[in-house]
Amino acid sequence: MTGQVLRRKVRVVQRGPAEGGSVPERAWRVAFARALRDEVGLQGEFASLSIARMSLAEVLDLPPERALILTLEGPELGMGLLILSAEVMSGMVEMMTLGRCTSQPVEARKPTRTDAAMVAPVAERALRNLEAALEAEADLVWTSDFHFASSLEDARPLALLLEDIPYRVVRGRLTLADGVREGGVVLVLPAEGRGRKPDMPPEVTPESLAAPVFAAKLAAQVEQAQVRFDAVLTRLTLPIADAMALTPDMVLALPSAALDRISLEGLDGRKLGEGKLGQQRGMRAVRLTVPATGHWAEPGRSKPMPGDRLPDQTEMSPPLAATGT
Repeated sequence: MTGQVLRRKVRVVQRGPAEGGSVPERAWRVAFARALRDEVGLQGEFASLSIARMSLAEVLDLPPERALILTLEGPELGMGLLILSAEVMSGMVEMMTLGRCTSQPVEARKPTRTDAAMVAPVAERALRNLEAALEAEADLVWTSDFHFASSLEDARPLALLLEDIPYRVVRGRLTLADGVREGGVVLVLPAEGRGRKPDMPPEVTPESLAAPVFAAKLAAQVEQAQVRFDAVLTRLTLPIADAMALTPDMVLALPSAALDRISLEGLDGRKLGEGKLGQQRGMRAVRLTVPATGHWAEPGRSKPMPGDRLPDQTEMSPPLAATGT
C-alpha cells in the first residue's frame, strides 16, 4: 500500500497540478472519477486531459483498436460518443466481476454488448455529474441532456451515424487503481450547443443600477437591516486595579447617572439621541426625547402627557446596567 501511494505522488509531481485546464475539463475530470467511485468502487484519475474542436473526419480517426464505443443521444437528435480504450474497459469489468483491477495483459477481443451494459451506468453517472457541475456555466448548452443509447463493436458505422458538423472532443489519459491500468477516455459532443442554457443572474448594467425599480428594491432591503444601539445610563472610569478587583454583588456608586438622561449610542460609540427611563408591558423602556440632531422630539414638550402612546421605544428584558470604560 505504501508503494502504491508513493508511485501515485510521483506521478502527480511529474504531470503537475491535476486541477488545471478550462472549466469543462475540470468538471469532466471530477465527474468521471466520481462516477467510477460511486458505480464501480474503482479509483481513477486523469493523468492528462485536453479539449479541442474537431471535424467529423478527425473524430472518425479517434477510436483506438478494440475500444468500447458508446453512442450518446442528446437534445434535438444530437449524437455524441464516449470512447473507452480496451485497458480502461478491462479494468472496469475486472472490478465488477473480480472485485479488483489486475495488471494482466488485456485480452485481444472485440468489446461485446455485455461489456457495454456493465459500463453504461458509469457513463450515465458521469454525464449527470458533468451536467450538474456546469449548471451555472455557459458550457452547459453543449453538455446537457445526453444519455447512453447503444454501443458499437468497431468504428466503421460512425461515418453514417454522426452528422457532418464540428465536435468538441475531451481527451484524457486515465489511470485506474493507482496505476494498475492506464488507458484513454474520449468524450465527443456536438460543438454547437443544443441543450439547456444555464440559469444565470441578469447582467448588471449602469442603466439597471439607476432604474427606479432597482432603487426601490435596494431601499426595501436596507430598511429590513438590523441595527443595534445601546441605552447607556452612565459611564464609569476606574483604575485598572479596581476594575480587576470587581466581584459579584459589589455596589458601585453612579454619581452622574440620571434616569431622564439616558444616552442612546451606536456600536461605534457615537451618540444617536437621548431618552428617559420608563416601563411598558412590564419591561424596561426608553422614551426618545432628543433625536440625533440634538433637538427635542416635540418642540415645547419635554415630558410625556398622561395617556400618551410611546411609539419610539427600545424594549429591554434585563434591567439597565452601568457601562464601564
